[in-house]
Amino acid sequence: MIIGLGIDFVNVNRMKHWSDVDGIIKRYFHENEIEAAKSRGSSYILSLAARFAAKEAFGKALGTGLKGLKLTDIEVKNNHNGKPEIILHETALDAFMDIGGKWVHLSLSHEEEAAVAVVIIEG
Repeated sequence: MIIGLGIDFVNVNRMKHWSDVDGIIKRYFHENEIEAAKSRGSSYILSLAARFAAKEAFGKALGTGLKGLKLTDIEVKNNHNGKPEIILHETALDAFMDIGGKWVHLSLSHEEEAAVAVVIIEG
């Protein structure tokens, strides 16, 4: 049964600005996300934008937004087939369990100027 649905859209210029602000990327992204994004070379900023959209969409699917969550506790990674997945840690995992979450589904899409994410939480 679906217990939450969230969608978010991020302008890539926002990520470009953040990448110029000392420490902000490390505050919002799990170290594994940063490494994965950097491995994409010129798509680094686009990758971060998609991952940030996923974090925002997850908060919306929870129904609480990101209140009380550490953004680094929401990790977006690609599985062996390239499919994006959300790995939850500490504050995000606790919030997910509190609403009776069992599975998280994630879809990402992006173009040169924007990224979008959709998250579905099943319970």
